[in-house]
Amino acid sequence: MPSPPPPLLLLLLLLGVAAEALEPITVGIAIGAASALTGYLSSPRFYCAFLECCPGDKDRPNGTALKLNLDEKLFGQHLAKEVILKAVTGFANNPNPKKPLTLSLHGWAGTGKNFVSQIVADNVHKGGLKSKYVHLFLSTLHFPHDHQIKLYKDQLQKWIRGNVSACAKSVFIFDEMDKLHPGLIDAIKPFLDYYEQIDGISYRKAIFIFLSNAGGDLITKVTLDFWKNGRAREEIQLKDLEPVLSIGVFNNKHSGLWHSSLIDRNLIDYFVPFLPLEYKHVKMCIRAEIQARGNPLDESIVEKVADEMTFFPKDERIFSDKGCKTVQTKLDFH
Repeated sequence: MPSPPPPLLLLLLLLGVAAEALEPITVGIAIGAASALTGYLSSPRFYCAFLECCPGDKDRPNGTALKLNLDEKLFGQHLAKEVILKAVTGFANNPNPKKPLTLSLHGWAGTGKNFVSQIVADNVHKGGLKSKYVHLFLSTLHFPHDHQIKLYKDQLQKWIRGNVSACAKSVFIFDEMDKLHPGLIDAIKPFLDYYEQIDGISYRKAIFIFLSNAGGDLITKVTLDFWKNGRAREEIQLKDLEPVLSIGVFNNKHSGLWHSSLIDRNLIDYFVPFLPLEYKHVKMCIRAEIQARGNPLDESIVEKVADEMTFFPKDERIFSDKGCKTVQTKLDFH
């Protein structure tokens, strides 16, 4: 099958009949216009308007949009909001980062870790989690067998090398880190280190995000201590949790980062704690979900759904033991 004519030739063929009746000057103008249009059609700007392209150096996340998304979708997490906003915008605005941005998000289920990874993906790539430059790994799905760790390590290195070769600003999200086989994550250690290049490829503009329930008990203890001492949760600072969290995760066999060189070599930039959610935060989640569905806000429904959630400690009933994780299914029922 013959290949289709190039754009300029195609345009000239379309203009051919009309051109026979035109003066030479007019024909010249038509050819010039066709040539200019062809150049525009083949330009990256035109191409990227219809197909996803890897962001260039001038394409940076909008800090204002990122803050707005965090404010609208993340509740009760003043620490996570502050760290994520500063870390992502600071990294994106650095023309020459010395290493990839590496974030480790910790906390019980339903506290907002997945929301944050989605928000970051949305702000770095137009397609968000659907982008071909955003890669989600689930421990139980992609790395299920402990006797195949060597194979998984090889595959993981090839996946990261190939994807960063295609787009320097690739985003890699590792969910269920607490279910990851110990030692497996160390396979990506070279990509997170301070190397300018590895085999001709620079990994310095990539983003790596780890999601884990590990450390949730440590975070809850600190948050509960603040509550018992009559101190607001907003008084909790990163310095109150980050050192305890990094040590606790490093010494936890079920963290996925157990004795990991990523911690030992200080290659994780931020350990981000997600605090357990209180009753008022659960109600915020319910309202947001109702509005996201386009339904009118009914406070009686909000109260009913919130009252069906379970809280701990059993006597005080302060924190939701599932965060906002079951809000959607309970709303479906009501």
